[in-house]
Amino acid sequence: MLRPFRALRFDPGVAGDLAVLTSPPYDVVDDGARAALEASNDRNVVRLILPRDAPDGGPDRYAAAAALLEQWRADGVLRPDPEPALYVYEQADPAGGHVQRGLLGALELSPAEDGIVLPHESTMAGPVADRLALYTAVGADLEPIFLVYDGGGAASRAVRDVDDEPPLVDAVLPDGLRHRLWAITDEAVLRAVADDLRPRSALIADGHHRYATYLRRQADRHAAGAGPGPWDAGLCLLVDATSFGPQVHPIHRVVPGAPLAGLAEAAAAGFAVRTLEGGLESVLGALAEARRLGPAFVLSDGNGAHSLLSEPDPARLEAALPADRSPAWRALDVTVLHRYLVPELWGLSDDEATVTFEHDVDAALRAAAASDGTAVLLGPTPVDAVAAVARAGERMPRKSTLFTPKPRTGVVLRDHRDA
Repeated sequence: MLRPFRALRFDPGVAGDLAVLTSPPYDVVDDGARAALEASNDRNVVRLILPRDAPDGGPDRYAAAAALLEQWRADGVLRPDPEPALYVYEQADPAGGHVQRGLLGALELSPAEDGIVLPHESTMAGPVADRLALYTAVGADLEPIFLVYDGGGAASRAVRDVDDEPPLVDAVLPDGLRHRLWAITDEAVLRAVADDLRPRSALIADGHHRYATYLRRQADRHAAGAGPGPWDAGLCLLVDATSFGPQVHPIHRVVPGAPLAGLAEAAAAGFAVRTLEGGLESVLGALAEARRLGPAFVLSDGNGAHSLLSEPDPARLEAALPADRSPAWRALDVTVLHRYLVPELWGLSDDEATVTFEHDVDAALRAAAASDGTAVLLGPTPVDAVAAVARAGERMPRKSTLFTPKPRTGVVLRDHRDA
């Protein structure tokens, strides 16, 4: 169930240009980007999502964020919308490329075992504890989680049909995308959307730690004797993967200090290995073609030498994979990489010092060349494969899939006093 809520949003007449007020999600903001965002405007939302301790023994960072949110509300920098709504949120390439559009709302919380909200990654205690302390202090949801589902019903039609209405927000932000926001307040449409979404399930594309935080916050409030309240829901963006859906990208690997020739020779004990000629486009085309028949990878030294690994030896692969895992999990390229290629054929430790991660091909090739190592290029994991693993109650290997674009932080907040 996705509930309407009164969004807390920057008032442009007081706060200024949204382009200097928003931020990428907290978990992709490194120290340099954080400092740059802080310098861009003293009201940039990064000051809420990644607060700093007050100087000279003042409030800790969580209390400082709560005080800042209160100050921004008192000054009119942030204002709640006048009535509850579901919000259609669009992120579009201004050059006419990809368009993602979905519904922002307050998602009723349910544990993974209910099969309604499906996680596909494991979480770590540290980030959850940090977000829990922050969200409890501010009494608000500062960033949405990102869900995808198979739509086609009234909710998808509501998302599609806003084009004739003037948006609340229409701005090109520093990520280069055009961001637009519309409010749906018509009771008949809201009822139709609720009826459509009630029997459905959705996959967490991004925000596993934030969803775990929502569940922990709810449990804490109930344990403290609180009844039903705004803590029983959490801010989310719900996107129909079949219409205005996200782009899905692979996350590539790099093995620093390990030359291509040696890794290709070792891989030949359990894969078909062939040298690829031509440019990068041709190489990636060969990878895509090979993946039609099963798991496949491209090894590259980052300087123009490439080898294709395909057709893994069935008997050796079967012996390397845990027998108690689902067929969906066992079929993943990233499973084959981390359970078969790296430990069995290469004899390497499967840890983040030995095998590192890069989010795009060019970065992986540069890292391989700079370290005299080898890039391992992967193809994207389809959304339905991710969902199949999640429905089996399992988790993907780490850093398996990147869904983009991620919601921009600061376009919409959910303050519990307005819920």
